[in-house]
Amino acid sequence: MGTLSSFSFSLTPPNTLNFRKQIKNRSSSSSSVKCFLCGELLLKRRRRLTSHRNFGRSNFVIRSSYNDSNHSNDDDNINNSSNNSNSERENKENTNLATLASAEEKADDKPDNSPASISSRPPTMPGVGPPYSNFQVDSFKLMELLGPEKVDPTDVKVIKDKLFGYSTFWVTREEPFGDLGEGILFIGNLRGKREDVFAKLQSQLTEIMGDKYNLFMVEEPNSEGEDPRGGPRVSFGMLRKEVSEPGQTTLWQYVIAILLFLLTIGSSVELGIASQISRLPPEVVKYFTDPNAIEPPDMQLLFPFVDSALPLAYGVLGIQLFHEVGHILVAFPRKVKLSIPFLIPNITLGTFGAVTQFKSLLPDRKAKVDISLAGPFAGAALSFSMFTIGLLLTSNPTVSGDLVQVPSMLFQGSLLLGLISRAILGYTTLHAATVPIHPLVIAGWCGLTTSAFNLLPLGCLDGGRAMQGAFGKDALTASGLATYGLLGLGVLGGPLSLPWGLYVLICQRVPEKPCLNDVTEVGSWRKALLTMGIILVALTLLPVWDELAEELGIGLVTSF
Repeated sequence: MGTLSSFSFSLTPPNTLNFRKQIKNRSSSSSSVKCFLCGELLLKRRRRLTSHRNFGRSNFVIRSSYNDSNHSNDDDNINNSSNNSNSERENKENTNLATLASAEEKADDKPDNSPASISSRPPTMPGVGPPYSNFQVDSFKLMELLGPEKVDPTDVKVIKDKLFGYSTFWVTREEPFGDLGEGILFIGNLRGKREDVFAKLQSQLTEIMGDKYNLFMVEEPNSEGEDPRGGPRVSFGMLRKEVSEPGQTTLWQYVIAILLFLLTIGSSVELGIASQISRLPPEVVKYFTDPNAIEPPDMQLLFPFVDSALPLAYGVLGIQLFHEVGHILVAFPRKVKLSIPFLIPNITLGTFGAVTQFKSLLPDRKAKVDISLAGPFAGAALSFSMFTIGLLLTSNPTVSGDLVQVPSMLFQGSLLLGLISRAILGYTTLHAATVPIHPLVIAGWCGLTTSAFNLLPLGCLDGGRAMQGAFGKDALTASGLATYGLLGLGVLGGPLSLPWGLYVLICQRVPEKPCLNDVTEVGSWRKALLTMGIILVALTLLPVWDELAEELGIGLVTSF
């Protein structure tokens, strides 16, 4: 803790001396001056005692050497008074105060041309705010060094003087901005239409600072009401470009993307082989169906079935490629850069989709919704086409040689797709132990399921990004918690709900960063389109329970 007397010091502020001299000159009685000085010294004494206690708590040790006998006596009295009673402490303090008051009065009686006597000891630091240990202070400094580069205070002053004003945005206060407070948030009053003001401020910021900073228009935090012109109150945040903009794709990321692509090809081919389960050798079927089977079969037994598995693998990969093309076609005219897709292999569906990152800041929430929905909608459109064409080909006797036998219980994995299959194939076909279907049905089914999973309003998925852009971050938080609960209970996705939920938690749980213009609404038709998509997602991922399956004739329930 250190010794209290080792850092006891005092400094009379210059303003206090001047004020005391004015009081003395105006006063006709020296006793009033003495009372004033005694009261002032008493207050100074209490501040010094408080200073000692606060410094003792925060483990700061400040050492000062001086030859002032009065101050030395003060420090000795402080140390001795800690062991005496309250009455003795008061008597000693009164004695010292009287002595100090007399010394102060004599010092004030000196001519004005004499230099003021100022103690060589440093000023007392008041104990304001929470105490911090040396370790905490060092940790804060380390975090500041290792953290993102903050906005230059000199630039903040220049921007306040030259960028904002009466005609655009009048700044009233500033707050930290960003995940780690590395930016500046300007809070104030808007003086025009928000979109026009934002465009003007962006142009002027480029003229003043070049490409050094990015300006964001966001909703004012903890706003007490809406803007008088309508809509939420807005604020403007500023971040350095190297902090706010996404980093470029590295060489290792390209290597990982290529490896994941090769693994996805393998999982898609494996799906095509597994779809021919009725034709496979018994030892291969046992390996795919028996959970106790550990040793894999001879791979040479699978080679004859690779050629027939390729069409299904091409279909699964083609749907995913079409999904990514949908993102690119919508992002390109908006000058939004996308990363290389990182495909996620899965032996049940061939692929769980892909992780595609934004490599540039989104201009507004409309772009976020449009780009996010374009991929799943494109993939779902191609998947539904394959699924429907496959069901129609299944009913055609001329292609019976291309059909594969699958268990009828597979159609219970989706309420929507099961009802469509029941309507096209009929009750008799589906109410059996196995059902002959065209491979396009499997490819379309897997593509629709993957598109539905990616459209869930959760984290950084396509559905999560669209939900954040259309309804805001609070709506995304609520929908994310509800979706996690449904996945945990197995209500959505059946046996695939647990692996999908773990995948999202590991890879895509963090919401997308805000847009440059994160305030302007996206319009009612985009919200309606997203709402309709989420309803279709729920119907696609909702399994059919046994009672309903038996009533609708979707699968032979008594056969398993």
